[in-house]
Order: sequence, then C-alpha cells, then structure tokens
Amino acid sequence: MGPSGRTRRQPTAWEAATPIAGMAVLLGVGYGVYHFPVEILLIAASVVAGFVALRLGYTWKDIEAGIIDAIAKAMPAQMIIIVVGVLIASWIASGSIPMLIDFGLRIVSPRLFLVTSCLVCGIISLLTGTAYGTAGTVGIAFIGIAHGMGIPPGPAAGAIVAGSYLGDKISPFAASLNLGSAAVRCNVMDVVRHLVWTTTPPYLIGLAVYWVAGMRYSLHSVSEERISLIQQTLRSSFHYNWILLLPPLVVLVLTLRRKPVIPGMLLSSALALLLARLVQGRSLFESANFCVTGFKLDSGVAIVNELLSRGGLQEMLRISLVAFCAFAFAGIVQKAGILDALLERILRVARTTALLITSSVAATLATALVTGSAYLSVLIPGELFAPAFKARGLAAKNLARATQEAHSIVPVVPWAIAGVYMAGTLGVSTWAYAPWAIFNYTGFLFPLLYGWLGVGTAPLKADDETQMGS
Repeated sequence: MGPSGRTRRQPTAWEAATPIAGMAVLLGVGYGVYHFPVEILLIAASVVAGFVALRLGYTWKDIEAGIIDAIAKAMPAQMIIIVVGVLIASWIASGSIPMLIDFGLRIVSPRLFLVTSCLVCGIISLLTGTAYGTAGTVGIAFIGIAHGMGIPPGPAAGAIVAGSYLGDKISPFAASLNLGSAAVRCNVMDVVRHLVWTTTPPYLIGLAVYWVAGMRYSLHSVSEERISLIQQTLRSSFHYNWILLLPPLVVLVLTLRRKPVIPGMLLSSALALLLARLVQGRSLFESANFCVTGFKLDSGVAIVNELLSRGGLQEMLRISLVAFCAFAFAGIVQKAGILDALLERILRVARTTALLITSSVAATLATALVTGSAYLSVLIPGELFAPAFKARGLAAKNLARATQEAHSIVPVVPWAIAGVYMAGTLGVSTWAYAPWAIFNYTGFLFPLLYGWLGVGTAPLKADDETQMGS
C-alpha cells in the first residue's frame, strides 16, 4: 500500500506487456512509417504506461517520482553530451577538426576508409573510454573525410559508431563497464579479460565486411576535383598550425591519467577557444557564441558549409529532449514494476546454464529497447540476475560479459539516447547507419554461442569477486 492509502499490486502478464507493445506500435508505425516526431510518440507511450500504472494503484505523485528518478540517473550521460556540443563547436572554430579532415583526405585511401575509421575510432575509444567523445570529435573528422571522398554516409557512420563503441565495451575507463561490474559486484579487469573472447570476433567480422565493402571505393570512383575543392575551401577558410592538435591531445592525456571526463573536455574547449583567437583571428565573443548556437560557416561551397556547421549547446539540448521523453517512459515502467515483472518472467525459464545466460542477454536487450539507456541496461539485469548466477556456481563476470555485449545495441535503437546522439552528431539517420554498425548488433550472439556450447564460462571461485583474479 502506498502513502496515499491506495493498494498497489504487481502487474499481470498482459498489463506488463501493454506499455511495451504500445511503444513498439507507436514507434514502429508512427516513426518508422509516418515519420512523426519521436518526442511526441515517446510521450504518447508514456501516457499508455501511466494509465497502466494508475490501474495498478500508483498515484500521479508516484509516477512523477519515477520520471524524476529516471532522469536523475541519466544526468551524468546528459552532462557529457552537452559538453561534447561545446567541444565540437570550439574544435571547429579553432581549426582543429578542419585540419584533421584535410589531413585525412590526403592520407586515407577510399578503399580502406571504412576499415581505417573503425580502427582509429576503436583505438581512441579504448584510450578514452567514451563513445560519445570519440564520435563527437574524431568521428566528425572521419564523416567529413567520407563526404569529401563521396563515400555513402550510412556505411561511413556505421564504421565510426562501431569503432567508437569498442572502448565503451572493454575500456577500463568506460562508465558502462564500471557500472556493469559494480552491479554484479566483480572486478573490472577480470571482466575486461573475459570480454576479449566475445568482443574480438564481432569486431573482426565488422572489419572484414568493411574491407570487402571498401573494394567498391577507389580513386577512380571518387571525384578528385571534389576532394581538391573541399581541401582548397578548408585552407582558404582556416589557418593550419600543428598547435591545433593540442585540444585533442589534452583530452587524450587527461583521460589516460584517469582524470574526470567533463573537466578535461571543458579545458580542451577553453584551449580551442584561445587558439581560435590566436590562430584563426576570431573574437572570443564570436567563438563563445558558436559554443551555444553551433559553428556556422559561409564558405560559398555547400558541402563544406553543411559539414562544418554543427556542434553547440542548442544542438545537444535537442538530443537531450528526446532522451528526457524516453526516460519519462522508462521511469514509469520501472516505478510501476512493469519492467521487473517482465524480467522476472524471463528469469523463470532459466533452468540450465545456457538458459540462464540466454535469459540475461534477453533481459538486457529488452531493457535497452524499453529504456533506451545503456546504463540501465547493465544495471537492472545485472542486479536482478546476480543471485541466480551465484546460486548456479557461475562467476559474476559471466553476467557482466553478457550485459556488456547485449547493451551495445543502444546506438542502433532510434529512440535510445545513444542512437539519437550518434544520428545528430554525425548527421546520418539511425536507420541509415544501423545495418553497418555490425559490431553493435552481433556482439550479444557470442555469449549465447559460448553458453550453449559450454565453453568459456567461468566457474565461481570466491565469495568476494571484487578482488582481481577471482
């Protein structure tokens, strides 16, 4: 019974399924077919979930508290996204990103572009642990190179997203990995070593596909005049100097030294604004305005203008608006026990090790699709399934691996915060790049494969699994 005196009860199977089915229909038909604004559809799905919550005995105050709690949990990711908007605008204003694009157009082979972008983004994300930061900086440079070479935006963005999420999955610096390890109470480095066996195959599969697909792209299929025009426009619009590599270097060094991400990005942005004044001759007022409204370029060449007119707080706040609408729905289904009821029903079928692993992967996928949150996708299934793994004599790192592999689908979910961010930052729709982000939607298959084959599943060694080697 709640504080209002109303009796609350657990949802039945059909009550738990109603909000999920409602969201699937609204997004599938409304967004996928009729292209309604996704924010309105998410609000409509939240209304459906709200009616179910009221039927279960929850009051509006309860529903409101659930929404606020869900948004509060999302704020760390939201803060990074907002700061990335400042970072993008300041790096373009300083000339750092234009110089990297020009340099890439000179050295990157069109045939190897997809492989190169995935590898470089993968390395940067491993070092920094942030998919958002990687895609919002190096990723923008690569999408610019793709535009210059005439490479289709879908494959280019897919390779960038896949590379950016390598570090999100297995970098010791990644927030989702640390949260997932904390949820199941095991050592982060043990999880990293365990993940290598399931993360490497899908990444290599993606690289192989990019290699084959890239055979279509060569200097003969790319307009050299177009590349030359872009390079000349960049050089006439920006002054180059090797000192412009300092803003990216600051972020990299501070991350490697395990300093907080947001202060490092703000320091890099401040340095970029100073370089915009010293190297490009822009006033601090003009550059600061770019950080709010986004960088604007009027070079006379449409493709360059479109490529570099991005970033800023306002663009990122539009992304955050979608996230807030998604988290309103997530907060209601969590508060009303709808998500727990679904996950518990999934857990009931887990009578063997293979079924337990399958259930944990399915629960993570369901949470990712329902909430659109990478963090909730590792936290909720991790906390729910941890006792079951321990009772079966399985190490917690098996569960952490399953949730890490499955949660990486979030950037290919159009209403998920990661999907909205990648689409907005790279300027490519989620539907266009999703088929090419192979690493993101094939990773969860390997924990399933190992579980059913009975290989690579670690037994429980110690009660305290937070110690390395347990």
